[in-house]
Amino acid sequence: MYARSTTIHAAPGSLDAGIAQVRDEVMPMLLELDGCIGVSMMADRESGRCITTSAWRSADAMRATDEQLRPVRDRLAAMIGGSPQVQEWEIAVLHRDHRSVAGACVRATWVTVDLANLERAIDVYKLASLPRLEDLAGFCSASLLVDRTTGRGVSSVTYDSQEAMDANREAAASMRSATTKDAGSQVLDVGEFELVLAHLRVPERT
Repeated sequence: MYARSTTIHAAPGSLDAGIAQVRDEVMPMLLELDGCIGVSMMADRESGRCITTSAWRSADAMRATDEQLRPVRDRLAAMIGGSPQVQEWEIAVLHRDHRSVAGACVRATWVTVDLANLERAIDVYKLASLPRLEDLAGFCSASLLVDRTTGRGVSSVTYDSQEAMDANREAAASMRSATTKDAGSQVLDVGEFELVLAHLRVPERT
């Protein structure tokens, strides 16, 4: 399974309009496309960074829609400001304890790893990170997306509420430090987001 993420840094005051556009127009259109198995959107209201991700049954299905979706991305960017940054991923891991609820939040961690160590890094995530993540307060689900051409990856962990994410921040940071060292990966960025849209039909992948 594969995913395409589109990141836009929205201008102040325009984020709610962008969320409405994705919810009312972009998401219904995506879900009608052959091979699309889910759409989510997360947003940081403080910075304006919002990331919309579509999930696909195959790389071919995802790439077949790129030209069709480019003007959709451009219109959304023009509405809320900024230029869309697009990244394609393989869904290496997806584990769901339960489905997200209203008020859910996401902590995303972007990493890079030497390509020779990528499979080991994925195994560390599955065997070491996931069991520890499940013990954190409010844990809902976790995913690991990887780009096998660059060695980059992003872990997204969803929690039931902002309060739960606040409560486990220190524990998550300690865990992140230990597991990235074990995996031989380097943290590039960490962000915390509100999960504003989640319409996912992606099966577990562990």
